[in-house]
Amino acid sequence: MSIFRVILSIIFPPLAVVDKGCGSFLIVTILTLVGWVPGVIGALVILNKDTEVPRSNYPTYPTTTSRTRCDY
Repeated sequence: MSIFRVILSIIFPPLAVVDKGCGSFLIVTILTLVGWVPGVIGALVILNKDTEVPRSNYPTYPTTTSRTRCDY
């Protein structure tokens, strides 16, 4: 979480989470319409989450056989 995002979430919360997904943007927008403080808190919570999954945790599928993923 960068200091720019923190300042942006205090000034205009929905703009700070616009790249976090449609659901996050919608939640923060609704919270901001209800009140500025809930919108700021929601934006800071969403920005503080670490949602990126490392690529090594994804399952690997065999590539040497002729079977497709649907055949398993």
